[in-house]
Amino acid sequence: MASESALQPFTEQYQALVNAQALPGHALPWLQNLREEGIRRFNELGFPTPKVESWKYTNLRALERTVFHPATEHTAGVSIDSVPSLIGEKAGHRAVFVNGRFRDELSNLGTLPKGAEVMSFAEALKRDPQFLGSRVDQIAKGQEDQPLYQLNSALMQDGLVLRVREGAKIEHPIEAVFLSLAEDEPLAFHPRHLIVMENGSEATLVEYHVSLGDGTTFANAATEIDVGDGARLHHYKLQNESDKAFHVHTLHGRVGEKALYDGFGLSIGSKLSRNELSLRLEGSFADARVNGSYLMRGKQHCDNTTLIEHCVPDTSCCEIFKGALTDKGRGVFQGKLHVHPDAQRTDGYQLSRALLLSDEAEVDAKPELEIYADDVKCSHGSTAGSLDETALFYLRSRGIPYAAARRLLVESFLGEVVEQMISEDLQGAFMERISEWLDRSTT
Repeated sequence: MASESALQPFTEQYQALVNAQALPGHALPWLQNLREEGIRRFNELGFPTPKVESWKYTNLRALERTVFHPATEHTAGVSIDSVPSLIGEKAGHRAVFVNGRFRDELSNLGTLPKGAEVMSFAEALKRDPQFLGSRVDQIAKGQEDQPLYQLNSALMQDGLVLRVREGAKIEHPIEAVFLSLAEDEPLAFHPRHLIVMENGSEATLVEYHVSLGDGTTFANAATEIDVGDGARLHHYKLQNESDKAFHVHTLHGRVGEKALYDGFGLSIGSKLSRNELSLRLEGSFADARVNGSYLMRGKQHCDNTTLIEHCVPDTSCCEIFKGALTDKGRGVFQGKLHVHPDAQRTDGYQLSRALLLSDEAEVDAKPELEIYADDVKCSHGSTAGSLDETALFYLRSRGIPYAAARRLLVESFLGEVVEQMISEDLQGAFMERISEWLDRSTT
């Protein structure tokens, strides 16, 4: 457990915000109780250490030693010209957040179809607190052993709320741009996101996390996703924050009958990042695709930890993670498929592969199957190694220079998982970021 001195700044920030009644929705009993329970459990558990099995390969010592100040509305001066975009004009709707807070003047939500709502968490607390009260912390309930999720519950102030009502479809992607900005002192913020896809609805959400400048920031985000019966959510994320940033994202989701959750994440930034996903397949013929890529260099550290629970019969999932590591970069993949006793005819596939592009790069992989049903088709695999010397020799024998040949092989290796995304335009946008990383790398 972390020392008390590491917890104290966050506890003091929480108490100061409560005393000043500065937290959005402070008068709502359900939210007040959630926050009080969150700070209590965070103080009981402290920051997780490698002694905790799910954090075995990720050490938060550098995070604990940094004194973070709370990000406020007055710590983030950003002009609309400085807001980057991952997909540009292909985004039909764009919501911009700076240090976890929604900025209306930087956003352009456009005209949403009937039945679709995009708003900030703080605004939703004013408009429809009853709806949030019936949804927030419902999917993640019972996760008292996740201290950073509990810290988010205590200090959450804003975030993204996406609600797509029954049968509605959003044709163009929604881009949520999350800007991190710190100038004079390290800043921490705790965005809370809620995505509700009602029965038969469909949408594509693209998250773009990027830093302005090279200040030290700690983004501790939490997301709850409910994909109703027959609904389809395509959820893609690029994390490209500065080398001084800490990025932790905890996601809890459920997928209903004949519904699809299609997720992909690319991590190429941050000093330390962790993407933790827990997904429950609760309806027959629910399908989950949980894929990702990561590229780390220098001393960057990226942790992808997933749990997919097959709760009922006739569900399926496909999980593919690929990474490339150079210098002293480190990657972690921990993935578990949990098949409950009644979940007959489960079809689960899991694969982790990594390229080590230097002698000091490191990857730790821990794929798991926990199966309590007997009529299932589940498999997993994990490999790590250097580039294929035969393929490299073949390319060089055709006159391709050594560096270009290595680049082609890495792009091809990662492109196989990027191609799992539904949109060719989005595939191109993500591959472009991979190419930019390879341009800057020392490989």
